[in-house]
Amino acid sequence: MPANPFEDPATGYRVLCNERGQRSLWPARLPVPDGWRVELSETSLDNARAHVERVWPDVRPAPSAAAAPGTAGTLPVLFERVVAGHRNLPAVESGCTALTYGELAARVNRLARRLIADGLGPGDLVGICVPRGTDQVTAALAVTTAGAGYVPLDPGYPAELLHRMAADSGLRTLLYTGRPPVRVSGLETLDLAAPDPDSRPDRPVTDEERRRPLRVEDTAYVIYTSGSTGTPKGVVVPHAGMAALAETQRRWIGPGPGDRVLQWASFNFDAGFWDLTLALLSGATLVLTDDRAVLPGEELRRTLIDRRISHAVLPPVALTATDPDGVLPGGVVLSTGDSCTQALVARWAPGRRMFNGYGPTEMTVGVTMAGPVRPGEPVSIGEPWPGNEVRVLDVDLKPCQPGEDGELYLVGEGEALGYLNRPALTAERFVADPYGRPGSRMYRSGDLGHQDKDGTLYFAGRADRQVKLRGFRVELGEVEAALESCEGVRIAAVVVAGEVDSARLVAFAVPGADPADGLAEELRGRLAARLPAHMVPSRVEVVDALPMTSNGKIDRRDLERRAAVRAATPAAAVDLSDPVAALCALTARILGVPVIAPDDNFFDQGGHSVLAVRLAKAVRDEWGRDLPVRAVFERSTMAELAGLLTSD
Repeated sequence: MPANPFEDPATGYRVLCNERGQRSLWPARLPVPDGWRVELSETSLDNARAHVERVWPDVRPAPSAAAAPGTAGTLPVLFERVVAGHRNLPAVESGCTALTYGELAARVNRLARRLIADGLGPGDLVGICVPRGTDQVTAALAVTTAGAGYVPLDPGYPAELLHRMAADSGLRTLLYTGRPPVRVSGLETLDLAAPDPDSRPDRPVTDEERRRPLRVEDTAYVIYTSGSTGTPKGVVVPHAGMAALAETQRRWIGPGPGDRVLQWASFNFDAGFWDLTLALLSGATLVLTDDRAVLPGEELRRTLIDRRISHAVLPPVALTATDPDGVLPGGVVLSTGDSCTQALVARWAPGRRMFNGYGPTEMTVGVTMAGPVRPGEPVSIGEPWPGNEVRVLDVDLKPCQPGEDGELYLVGEGEALGYLNRPALTAERFVADPYGRPGSRMYRSGDLGHQDKDGTLYFAGRADRQVKLRGFRVELGEVEAALESCEGVRIAAVVVAGEVDSARLVAFAVPGADPADGLAEELRGRLAARLPAHMVPSRVEVVDALPMTSNGKIDRRDLERRAAVRAATPAAAVDLSDPVAALCALTARILGVPVIAPDDNFFDQGGHSVLAVRLAKAVRDEWGRDLPVRAVFERSTMAELAGLLTSD
């Protein structure tokens, strides 16, 4: 497909503005859509970006902006409606704790009033740094009930990353349990485990109690995603898409009282919000576990069976690693987060209803759905949700013919407000819509796809350097920028090696003069201190130079071949009578590294949860011995882990 019209430095650009004060970068060669006026005439891309940064201080609408009529579509109202009809039914289960809808609502409303008393409301952002459990669910619902938006901060993330996210989002308050994970000037902290000295009513919170009435245009949450410039970007999601989300779940999946929905995804990702709403906006029960109980493979399978799960949303990597036998009988499984294959449909569709979902964080969790999908049929991403549309457009923003690949432009009620504190990036990705109502926008997804003659949509990959890794969205440029910021690195490149459950990041770094011994492992350690685990390369190779193409660009295909060859190198034959040596050799093969030592840690050498599952499976398949996945997390060294393989 030709280069995108919004990313060509040789093209002249205009800056357009609509009546809501939103801006859009626009190729000067294209007609101006209805409802938009030219604010800055033709100029360079850099000048257009700089102009937007000067004139658009916040992508969130000002309090004086015209409000949408009514607030019926806000998350608090949708939740209250379900509570009113299902007060005595189980809402959440977490370990030995279970709450009915009435009990959960009481906790939510008391905490919301506590936040309102602290001056929080519409326009504010509140951080939530709480492990999986009822406190996490209560906090998210309470923040939105107070009128503010929540920002999830995963307690497992590096402190440096949490600090950057908290500072970037301008949090006023942080809700936490345990110890405060970050300290930012002016940030108030509230320990959810500490008792509230005041007795507060638990009835529903009204607009009269809030600082101002809650509107569908107000922020519900901000999710941070990987950013190509080296800094994660916060996607600002309003309440406007909540009603369409609930209607989609009702229409396609139909959850309700008696159903049990697994909270599989981390709350730090919007898939976790899907799990929450699938249960709590339908009268079903949300089942919460610790992180290790949902590890792909036997741990996840046992959890699905033992907790009697009827509905689960799982990415292809988890479906690939998990045996479907006896799981979700007569229930529902939704594949999302990456491309679903016919092989996965053949394994998982029989005996249950299976769906395939598509959509980025920028469109309130998703935008299309296919299903129930059936074995032997092509796997599509289906059709748009209620209130949403997908446009397949060519380089001139003209509709593509059936079967012709184009870029997917997404529009509708679920559209995010933009990227927090990044108006220029927002103007590049949320652009004027030539086909919608005057002044409307469409989200430029960067995904490629096509429609068939019946209008069914098919995904065909990415048009840029963003990748999906084990269901996580990763901008390779962010990892490269982090690596190049490390002292002693002159230039770096990052590629993906492996397929689905074996996929991993491999980095190549060109050092400055006289690189120190052990630089590769030192660099991995530095990255681990500032990036989430799924963005840390499993291997860093220090090289004299990066290969170049004939036009002077980094030859990433050559690097991908190098990474693939190393990952595919078989381990030498080992003596199974020496379990330590045998396990080290097998682990080196799984991780795609030259050697693993007895005192090495699996995760320090590039391992992650899915590779831990592969290691356990390899031990079982090749040696006929049992290695629990949990043990890979709990044992510090390979020698300790090998102790479990000693024959009785």
